[in-house]
Amino acid sequence: MFFNVCLPGGTAAKVRILSTDSDVLTGECQGMDSVQANFQPAAQRPPVIALFQGLTKGQKMDLIIRQAAEAEAAFIVPAISEYSSGGTESAGKLPVKMKRWERIIREARQQSGSSVETKLVPPCGIEDLFVFWDSLKKEYNNPLGILFHQEPLEKASLHGYLGSSPDITALAVGPEGGFSPKELSLFLAAGFKPLLMGNSVLRTETAALYGIAAVRTILLESENWIPLRKESDS
Repeated sequence: MFFNVCLPGGTAAKVRILSTDSDVLTGECQGMDSVQANFQPAAQRPPVIALFQGLTKGQKMDLIIRQAAEAEAAFIVPAISEYSSGGTESAGKLPVKMKRWERIIREARQQSGSSVETKLVPPCGIEDLFVFWDSLKKEYNNPLGILFHQEPLEKASLHGYLGSSPDITALAVGPEGGFSPKELSLFLAAGFKPLLMGNSVLRTETAALYGIAAVRTILLESENWIPLRKESDS
């Protein structure tokens, strides 16, 4: 019997079951050369998206992480902000939370068949978040940071920002209550572009999935709309 699997590096393979003794399934990979996900055309490869999520209460954070993994986010960074209701918990609980979140990501990828290896970064403060972002920017040629905010800070559109065809897009979503004015200033100083999504204020768990899905769809379909935009500009 054979079934399809997605290996950690994003490569798809067929596995032949050898045994299921003692509740342990043993198999061997076959046919990797013929079904590698990396052979997809560049336009069809999942865009690299990093979610910088303000730390929320336990169950909400579990949901955000699960949905982000299913939506093929490449990085998830829980950020302890001034308004984070889950940021005052003892450091001793962090290893337990990390194990649970890593299990949630693994299950989400298995359920969705995601070819993206979602990496979970341990919760950190806002300043350390920017240190991580700076390290990511060194690995990519055209990084873009977008700050989802509940106020219209700038007359801009998601298509307008993504028209630059970023090779990594970081989405910053605040916790319940959003980011504080000080944190907002830090994001803007770091080059993040502010964006108001529609006319309604979304819950933080809704905003994270909404943002990832919107960015992913726009970038995957860029070959359909970017040429039209260039023609209109000429």
